[in-house]
Amino acid sequence: MSNEQTLHAPHDHVHGPSCGHVAIEHDGHVDYLHDGHLHHPDSGGVEEHVIAVSSANPNDCTPEHRCAGHPEGHQHGPGCGHEPVPHGDHVDFLVDGHLHHPHGAHCDDHGAVHVRA
Repeated sequence: MSNEQTLHAPHDHVHGPSCGHVAIEHDGHVDYLHDGHLHHPDSGGVEEHVIAVSSANPNDCTPEHRCAGHPEGHQHGPGCGHEPVPHGDHVDFLVDGHLHHPHGAHCDDHGAVHVRA
């Protein structure tokens, strides 16, 4: 997936500070996590955004990373209780302000994101 912005299919939900979705500061603006998508409300509709792979949010294997924020043995995936976040060409999971990526028997740390309170 590239960093190009694409429009999300229209939906009735309006994203904003009180919409109930997790808000993440991203590239100088605020996006909202919604059903595994990173939505940015715009006058032309809702743009689909992706957290870019960068030095702040690398796509590295980190087998030494010890996941905090959930019980030992927790496996990230659909329905795990953590918000899915599009990152580069894959999906990570938001755990205590960090992107976690399931990788074999461990969890990779793909860096921090700024979650708005």
